[in-house]
Amino acid sequence: MADALGTGEQILILRKGGIHEDHGGFAIEHPEFLIFPTLFHQQRESVLPRAQARFDEISAQFPVTDRLRIELFAKVIEGRRLDTLAAAEQLRGQHIWRDEVIAGRFDWSRQKNIHALAVRIFRLPHVVELPMLAAYAGCKSWIELESDISVEGAQPVLDDATFAQKLEHFRNALQLEAAGARN
Repeated sequence: MADALGTGEQILILRKGGIHEDHGGFAIEHPEFLIFPTLFHQQRESVLPRAQARFDEISAQFPVTDRLRIELFAKVIEGRRLDTLAAAEQLRGQHIWRDEVIAGRFDWSRQKNIHALAVRIFRLPHVVELPMLAAYAGCKSWIELESDISVEGAQPVLDDATFAQKLEHFRNALQLEAAGARN
């Protein structure tokens, strides 16, 4: 997913919440955050064929498991809790996940929902490599890094017009689903 965000292919993060979330589930704790790239939830089989091909292209460049490479910074522009699988399905084509992965995440746990975040992604002026610490491991939505990383000079991966178009597509998809639910 980090690659799809970093190339501008998608502006969408779908988040259920990690095993370590409190009982309230996922919440946007930080409206701005660094993208923590991981392979844990990005198994090749979970993504669409075009993303599988991209995975195959870039997998040799993944850092070794004891290193963390931070390249991207995100600003949450809009966040919505989706309470029906139909709402999540309206976002098809705006992310790289297979339908069955979205359905599985939606149904996981007692709370039948998923959060959709429209984010503006920025590329840091320099890649930052850090040691991978045990404290960063596990299924968590938010991780506090041991050292601060400056985002000064970060540049958006999409120009304003392209981002606005993708954001409008996100909003329209969810409005169509809401209108369908009212009828």
